[in-house]
Amino acid sequence: MIKSKSRDKRFYKRLGMTILGVLFLGVAVGFMNYSNFGMDPFQTFAHGVALHVPLQFGTTYLIISAVELAVIFFVDKSKIGLGTMINLFLLGYVVDYSTIYIGKLFDMLGGGLVWHIVSLVIGVVLLCFCSAFYFTADMGVSTHDAVSLILSEKQNKIPFAWLRVINDIVCVVVGALLGQMFGIGTVVSAFFTGPLVSFFRKNCAEPFLER
Repeated sequence: MIKSKSRDKRFYKRLGMTILGVLFLGVAVGFMNYSNFGMDPFQTFAHGVALHVPLQFGTTYLIISAVELAVIFFVDKSKIGLGTMINLFLLGYVVDYSTIYIGKLFDMLGGGLVWHIVSLVIGVVLLCFCSAFYFTADMGVSTHDAVSLILSEKQNKIPFAWLRVINDIVCVVVGALLGQMFGIGTVVSAFFTGPLVSFFRKNCAEPFLER
């Protein structure tokens, strides 16, 4: 009975980490969008694609993720789960609406360069923090995140942090070639997301799950 309760507690922790982690990830991207210093690498890529199709960004994001999902299904099904589905069907729309309401919030505070910088810092830190929690929950990750995770598990030479940096740089380059502008926020995300996610996993998410 005690073991059963312990398993249930762990399951609900993982469930909460997955749902809240993915949804607040969308809010983090909303902060980065408002900062106007450049969105995160995968959003740069997705928005680049969206420039060339007559669809809302949320729908474009869903289609791109679905294509990646089909590939990942044949490579490593273990990375597909609840977190993947929430990310696939909801994240693009959470990004759309959070960008609007975060903009209204900061405009009420007066706007200006300082608030744009604050929004960028919040966005990058929140993105890495949320990613660490839903990675650790291990109930499925986004298709973009799955690429770095799968590569890091398939070999031992290059750590996840550096694989994530490489993956993000590729997304930025492709997005730029498609016409999507990027900025200092994009560069910061590309080089710091991997190391910060690793830091938050080790010092926050994993201790929380095991507590």
